[in-house]
Parts: sequence; structure tokens; C-alpha cells
Amino acid sequence: MTRPTPAMRRAMADAEVGDDGYGEDPTVNALEEAYATWVGKPAAVFVPSGVMANQIAMRVLTRPGDVVVAGALQHVVGFEMGAAARNAGIQFHTVDDTDGHLDPRSIRAALDAERHHQPAVRGVVLENTHMASGGTPLTPEETERLVAAAGGFPVHLDGARLFNASVALGCSGSALAAPVTTVMSCLSKGLCAPVGSLLAGPTDVIAQGRIERKRLGGSMRQAGVLAAAGLVALRTMVDRLADDHRRARRLADAAAETVSPNFDPSTCSTNIVCFEHPDAESLVDSLAALGVLAGTVSATRVRMVTHADIDDAALEVAMGALAAI
Repeated sequence: MTRPTPAMRRAMADAEVGDDGYGEDPTVNALEEAYATWVGKPAAVFVPSGVMANQIAMRVLTRPGDVVVAGALQHVVGFEMGAAARNAGIQFHTVDDTDGHLDPRSIRAALDAERHHQPAVRGVVLENTHMASGGTPLTPEETERLVAAAGGFPVHLDGARLFNASVALGCSGSALAAPVTTVMSCLSKGLCAPVGSLLAGPTDVIAQGRIERKRLGGSMRQAGVLAAAGLVALRTMVDRLADDHRRARRLADAAAETVSPNFDPSTCSTNIVCFEHPDAESLVDSLAALGVLAGTVSATRVRMVTHADIDDAALEVAMGALAAI
């Protein structure tokens, strides 16, 4: 929902460009290098969307017929239109992640199932922050434990909101991404860039990822116009995420006091407020009638997200709407 900042618009207008399909766009190259450095990986590739980044990772880390362990509520499982089965020919072994966390024992159990004539697990996907649970961040230590449970098979980190996790936990992107094989992040969410995500990992994996980007139709030409906004996002928009987190916690308190009395607002530690309501769609419609846009995660779960275009005045409007309902 965020809109590019004036600085981003100026950077886009003035961007030095070239043909990214040939690796000749200097602005794209600078963005890829900046993100690779931030997550501590040797290489990165710029793609149009986070879904495409996840799909490229699935294609380069697995083979058709493989099983990948993932949380049942993760984006790659439930919010990408079955893309992994279509694009990579894989299936997911889903495990409970209701609270945003995976149990290492569930990963080991899935791996062990091969001994009992079950399909072979050949990878794991993690999500940081975990959207459906309310933006739950994974610490570096938790990620290390989950990667260890994967038994040497590749682990992809869907870090669409990894910047939020970094700010909330007070640790670097490289610390959060160090244990995993590949990691992706979105520039078009909390950081306000108009378009784009990045996938980072080992040099040979990302080289193959560029081929898969081409196959998926994501190879772009004078893409520096887009990458310029991404560079501004990385340089100027990360630290301010703390403001979104502060406002989200106030919104969570308001939701618990009004429309979701069983909701524990202390579970809100980043920019997403997810809570149960017996008729989520009706509540969202009622909010819209009062000028507040929200969404649903399920028939009984509402999602509200703070971002750079939501200031304190807008927050008061949202909290007032909850109280009115």
C-alpha cells in the first residue's frame, strides 16, 4: 500500500540505466550488491516481486517431485496460488506454525519419514517475519536451530519483511540470514519502493537463479529506473520501521480493547496486527465504511498493517473506527 517517497521519484527520474538482461544496468548492479552485503551473501538478483523470488529459490534448490517442509500458514504455501507445484513441481510437507514458529522436531520427523516409504524431503522454507501470526520475527538462534534440523538440505528464507525483523530484534540482516542457503526480501512493503524484491545466496545458485528469472519472464531491460528507488529504500527507510512497530502495538492494544477481547496485544512486535474475529469479512467491511482499509487472513482472522503512509493521525482514525464498531 505504500507509495514511493519524493526522494525515490527523483532517483528514478535521474537513474543511470542499461540492459539488465545483459547485466549492464549499473543501478541494478549497485542494488544487488547492496542487498547481498546487507544479508551477508556473495550474490543477489533483482526480481519484480517477492513471489517470483520465492519461486526462483524453489526451482534452483529442488527438483520436481521433491518435498519441502514449510509452515502451514507460510506465504509460499497459502498465498502464492499454488505456484511452487506449478513452477517447480514440488509438494509441501506442512507443519504447525500457528504462533509463527516451527518446531525443529517436526522438521526432523518429516526427514525421517523417508525411511517409512514417504516422499523424500529435500528442503525447508522459513518465513521472517511470519505474516499470518502477526509479523512474528525469528531470532538468529532460532533460525540456526531450524537449519540444523534440516540436516544439510537447503533452507530458503522468505524474508519479505526481514528488515522489520532486523529492527525489532536489533540485529543485522547478515546475522538473520547467515544460517540459510538463500534469502529474499521485498523492497515494496515497509520500505516504500514501488516495485521489486531481491534474492541472495551463493554465487552459483544466484547465477542459476538468473536463468530461472528469464524462464519466468522476470528478466528486465532498463530496470535501473526501478532499482534506483530500491537503493533509496535500503539507504533511508529501514530505521524508520521502528515507528511502524510502535504504532502497530498501539493498534493491537486498541483491537484487544474493542473487537477482539481474547487477543493478546503483546504478541505484536513488528508492523502487523492479526487477531481473531468471528466474522472477519464483516469487520473489514465495517472498517472500510469508516475509511479504514484492512484485510483478512482467513474467515475468522483480520490483518491490519502499519506502514510509512500511516502517521499518528491516521492511527487515531483506525483506533477510533475499532472503538465505534
